[in-house]
Amino acid sequence: MTDTAPARPARPRRLPLTWVGLAPFAIFALLFLILPTMNIVIGAFQTRDGSFTLQNLRDLGTGTIPSSYWISVKISLASSLLGCLIGFGMAAAVTFGAVPRFIRGPLMTFSGVASNFAGVPLAFAFLATFGPVGLITLFLKNNFGIVLQRDLGFSILSFWGLTVTYLFFQIPLMILIITPALEGLKKEWREAASVLGATSLQYWRMVALPILFPSLLGTFALLFANAFGAVATAIALTGSALNIVPIQLFAQIRGDVLGNPNLGYALAFGMIVVTGIANVLYIWLRIRAERWLK
Repeated sequence: MTDTAPARPARPRRLPLTWVGLAPFAIFALLFLILPTMNIVIGAFQTRDGSFTLQNLRDLGTGTIPSSYWISVKISLASSLLGCLIGFGMAAAVTFGAVPRFIRGPLMTFSGVASNFAGVPLAFAFLATFGPVGLITLFLKNNFGIVLQRDLGFSILSFWGLTVTYLFFQIPLMILIITPALEGLKKEWREAASVLGATSLQYWRMVALPILFPSLLGTFALLFANAFGAVATAIALTGSALNIVPIQLFAQIRGDVLGNPNLGYALAFGMIVVTGIANVLYIWLRIRAERWLK
């Protein structure tokens, strides 16, 4: 007879402790991202009594709502385009040595902080600088007799005022995203172009920019979504002086008798669709760009 070892009892499977560290993030994302988004999407198709309706979406084409979307799109396009141009120039200057290398560290650190600096603090900073009694406003008026709104047509509560404010976080975000792409340009490509007789301008026009184009276009899409979804800064800076989607959204859900929360949900749903398309475009273009830079 052969002895058989007794079967060991199966150990219950345990969740690896490494996953425990993700629990706070998962709970946070569920409570403040996933559930609110689902509530917005569902509320956009409901009446006040909870029944299904498409009227909220139809109402997006009434009143000043279409013009608010159009102004928000224009502000997002303007701030994204200027942010891409200025941020690309700054990132290229640091990456390719046009400025001292010791500036790179502070610039990247500042970009990491400034790209997330928005809301009430940012609005207050620009009001204190370009507002009616701001530092720059009073300096130009007292020393040069220049009134920004009268002589230059600039007001912090206007289209260009909000666009300039958005640049404070758009430019740093562009620097953070495009710098790795610039660093991915191989020296061999530039050397090969030089050996073949190409000038620096020809290298950028025919080699570097075509390779960077998916990254540039994807970053532009991300900056557009970033500006289009900025709510706190716009409300804190302009209040009701500028007809943009975040202001319309705040007016509908703040709890006034004349407000319509479900129309506010529809407005927010429209913002989710626009920013979602921009983010999907960014991810797709980034994947295409990484094929070249590997």
